[in-house]
Amino acid sequence: MTGTSGTPLRVGLIGYGLAGSVFHAPLIAATEGLVLDTVVTGNPERQEQARAGFPGVRLVASADELFARAGELDLVVVASPNKTHVALATAALEAGLPVVVDKPVAGTAAEARELGRLAEERGLLLSVFQNRRWDNDFLTLRGLLDEGSLGEVWRFESRFERWRPQTKGGWRESGDPVEIGGLLYDLGSHVVDQALVLFGPVRSVYAESDVRRAGAEVDDDTFVALTHASGVRSHLFMSATAAQLGPRFRVLGSKAGYVKYGLDPQEAALREGERPGGSGEWGREPESLWGRLGAGESPLTGGGSAVPTLSGDYPAYYAAVARALSGGGANPVTALEVAAALDVLEAARRSARDGVVVEL
Repeated sequence: MTGTSGTPLRVGLIGYGLAGSVFHAPLIAATEGLVLDTVVTGNPERQEQARAGFPGVRLVASADELFARAGELDLVVVASPNKTHVALATAALEAGLPVVVDKPVAGTAAEARELGRLAEERGLLLSVFQNRRWDNDFLTLRGLLDEGSLGEVWRFESRFERWRPQTKGGWRESGDPVEIGGLLYDLGSHVVDQALVLFGPVRSVYAESDVRRAGAEVDDDTFVALTHASGVRSHLFMSATAAQLGPRFRVLGSKAGYVKYGLDPQEAALREGERPGGSGEWGREPESLWGRLGAGESPLTGGGSAVPTLSGDYPAYYAAVARALSGGGANPVTALEVAAALDVLEAARRSARDGVVVEL
């Protein structure tokens, strides 16, 4: 399904909570070749929010209403709660529609692979929104690795930490396994995916997972150690209870190390209502947050050399989706790629539960 030449591809967005309203809708609207046609939400306040943000958008209360108009759409984006991802993605594919699914695409690797098989059988795109492959620090680190600036990488430390001592409630913090909540599957979906993209398949997994906050029902402080087939060791930290934040990345190699503090600015900008396009400033961070590259010095005292951080580029994901649907490019994130990450997340859950190293 490509649409006619010069005609934007019509997108139906299911869900208008955090993922739908902050990430997907603005990025879809900013992408040449895509148009936000329909938003699915039964919440009156969210309907008003969508109407105000995107005048002219169609609003329907259920996914069934959307699929009844499948012939009028070119792509469905699933940005609803995690537990609905598999069923809605399956329904979209069975309706003959390509689909983008927010992460995690499923609760298990087997479900992700089954979705991938269905998409392949139908000859349809199934892509997963792993947006943090387009974070500024990740893009910068990939460039350093490609240049060989670190030499042989020995250890990769990645932290996605927050200080949220009080629980917020909602499905993301529900203890019901059906909800697929907790930090391992939330932030872990990002940091594990990044580690696999950078350093390849994983041979073994060890994890520690804790529930720290009063009233919390799911993991809110988790550590995962990966041994890659390449020999690189990845140490990944996810926390809502970090009173002092560590570096986002610390990467140690045979020639040099790279240390980077601070999160990519794109999420904060989207939350503030900013939209990409036009100024050339999208995804840029101040020089004060640039990471440092060096050997034998402390970056906290100015050691090493400042490395200009590349601009983050979440819009590149949907631009790639648009090209793939129009026959001009590859799927930016495949079901098989995210299934490999889910293999790791499932192994981490078993490791934390049983106190063992899990071999893959």
